[in-house]
Order: sequence, then C-alpha cells, then structure tokens
Amino acid sequence: MRLTRRLFFIGFGLTALVAVGSYWWQLPGLAGPKGIVPSELGPGILHLLCAVACGASVLLVLGLAPRAASLVLWASWLALAQAGSPFLAFQWDVLLVETAFCAALYAPPGLRPRLRTEPEPLPAFRFVMALLACKVTLESGIVKLASGDPTWRDLTALTYHWWSQPLPTWTSVWLHALPLQAQQVMCALMFVLELAVPLLIFGPRLMRLTGAVGLMALQAALFAAGNYSFYNVLTFMLAVPLLDDGLLRRGPGPGRVVRAPSTWLVAVLFGVLSVGMFLGRGFDSRVLAFVRGFSTINPYGAFAVMTRTRAEIVLEGSVDGVTWTPYEFPFKPGALDRRPGFIAPWQPRLDWQMWFAALGTCEDNPWVLSLQQRLLEDAAPVKALFETVPAATPRVLRTRVFEYRFAPLHAPGRWWTRTETGPYCPAVSLGPNGQLQRAF
Repeated sequence: MRLTRRLFFIGFGLTALVAVGSYWWQLPGLAGPKGIVPSELGPGILHLLCAVACGASVLLVLGLAPRAASLVLWASWLALAQAGSPFLAFQWDVLLVETAFCAALYAPPGLRPRLRTEPEPLPAFRFVMALLACKVTLESGIVKLASGDPTWRDLTALTYHWWSQPLPTWTSVWLHALPLQAQQVMCALMFVLELAVPLLIFGPRLMRLTGAVGLMALQAALFAAGNYSFYNVLTFMLAVPLLDDGLLRRGPGPGRVVRAPSTWLVAVLFGVLSVGMFLGRGFDSRVLAFVRGFSTINPYGAFAVMTRTRAEIVLEGSVDGVTWTPYEFPFKPGALDRRPGFIAPWQPRLDWQMWFAALGTCEDNPWVLSLQQRLLEDAAPVKALFETVPAATPRVLRTRVFEYRFAPLHAPGRWWTRTETGPYCPAVSLGPNGQLQRAF
C-alpha cells in the first residue's frame, strides 16, 4: 500500500496546487482591497496563505514531510476558505480542507520518508480515506432521491442538466441531443455508480478494486461532460488509496507494519461525525455546530434538485445611457456564437458565482452590486476577471436576465439561443459621494 499512498500524495499535491494557484491568480479581483468583496484579513495575509498552501502542495508532490505538509495545507486553505466568501464556498473547497486533514492521518511520518523503508499505512487511517471516498459519492446519490425531485425519480434529470449546468462543455451539446431513452439509461447508471459502487470498497479485495474503478470511472465521465473545477480530479484521487501495490508489477514488497489500536478511536469518531453532519438529526446540535465551524468534516451532495431553466445575467455598460456594451465573461455563456469549452480543473470563480446569483435575486446577492461599483470605479483587478470590457469606462451599468438554451445542432455558427425575461438589478451609476445610486 506504500506505492499507492505515494501516488495519492503526488496526485493530491498537484490538485491542491492547481486549486490554490487558480484562486491566487483571481484573489486581487475577488477579495483584494479593490476586489468585489474585500477580505477582512488584508492582502498581505491572503497572499501569504496562498504562498504557504502552494508550498505545502509542492512538498506533497515531492514526498517531503507529507504529514506536516498536509496539516499546513489544511490550516492555510481552511483560513482562505473562511475568509473568501462568497467565492470560496463551493463543495470542493471544503472537500480540499477535509482531504488535507485526512491525508495528514494517512501520510507516512518523517521529513523524507523512503518508499522501501517507510511503514505501511495504518489500517484505521486507510479506513478514514475509504470512508471519505465513499461518503463524497454516496451522499450525492442519496440527496438526489431524498429531495423528491421527480426528474431524478423518472430518470429525466439529465435532459435538463447538460444545458443548465453552471459551465457546460461542447460535449454537453452532443449529449443533450441523445434520445431520451439513452439519457435515462445514463441517469440510471449514474445512480448505480453513486449509490451501490461506493459500498463495494468496504468488501474483500476484488469488490474493493471494483468499487475503486467504478468511482474513478464516474469522475472521469463527469470531467468529460462538465467543468466542475478540481472536484472531479480530487474525488478521482480519493479512490487511489483503495488500490494496492499488487496491481503494479514493480511495487515494493511488504513493508514494516506498525500496530496502533488506539488509532481506531480516531477512525470511529470520524465516521460518527460524518454521519452526524450528513443527517443533522439525532445528534447533539452543539457538537455538530462546533465541528461545522472547522469545515473539516462535511456533508456533501450536488444537484439535489435539478435546475430546469438556465437564467443568465448579462452585464452591460454605457457612457450615455443609449448605447450599451456587454462585459463578456471568460467562460460562462454570453455571446450566442461562442462555443462552450473545457476549463477544469481551473475554476473561474466569478463565472461560477454568476450562475448561482441568477438562481436568486439582486437582493439575495449584494456582492453583484459591489461588482458593479468596482467596474464603475474602473478597478483593474476586477476588470481582469472578464474576457472583454467596454473600451471607455461606463457611467451607467445595467443587468439583464436571459433564459439560455442550447441552439439546435444544425444552427450554423450558433451554440445558444436566448430570450430576455427582465432586469436583475436596477441600472446604477456612481453618485457624488462615490456610492451606487439608481441611474434612472
């Protein structure tokens, strides 16, 4: 199990490096002093935390001090996640926190552990890693059925998902064109992979390996059909510890085994708290509230209720209130002739957050007004988050909502169709005191 452990830490370190690095590049526009939602920590501390987290990720890749590096990554990313709301509040952000914590338990001790001499992973902490891999996928399947959403129960959810997901890919366009029966079969297969396959990993070797391959196959398929940041890569890597060195011809022979029965207390506590965080009932709420504050043992579950429409907020600026120029986002739908593309494991966090904002109202998302104020102030860090901006700094901004759908496959040069449904926020401009005011 030592070689598979080493492979896990290499993959985990690379994934964490991409996760932290992509946020670091966007940090000035999201949480810097001239960002959309400035962080209370201050820019110096934020940049230091990113540097420390990147450094810890590199150490994991190199196999240096993996236990200490995992703890440093856990602490630094946790601090960033708690200070970076609303742009660091995705499930994969807390999954990275939890994975780093569990990895610290799973890691070999020492400054520079040698593959041929380091002890085998402790069974209790191998169980912790298996439980994490299981619950991330299993809970996603459970919440879909528990929500009562009829589209999951009649297996038609994917007919909406391909075009309503946050950042579709061009492969989604072709999948959307498949017959209904084919999409229902894919939906049924997804439930098998989410509800049944994760339980196999606690069985004998053949079942465990089958479960690991199933989890990897699910994440590979999701990666090929959507942009879910580093979530799919990270969840794929969680299945690596389920493999064993016997699958690799050149794996090292059996290593030293350390007996530590007390470690099972930690593993059992992790399991009990994981169940409590997911169910949220029948457990001491004070204990769960305390644990929740650390974002280290978390519940998971994506797309419990399928989104059946695609509302997009189109942001436009004008100098005279007559001629309007759109702000084009790098990856979310905007121009009708722009092909959806692949961007994962990089995450354009503003593009993602705009998708969530469109599910609510302007009043629910005050950061959208803050975004507009920064653009009226001509804040360079925020403008850098866009693909294109108006040539002249606008005096007025407006937000319009459109319902987007995939264009028919035979429509030349068009990937989307859209219908306007109304404004999102009132049109705004900067008042004499530098604050937002209604433009008309």
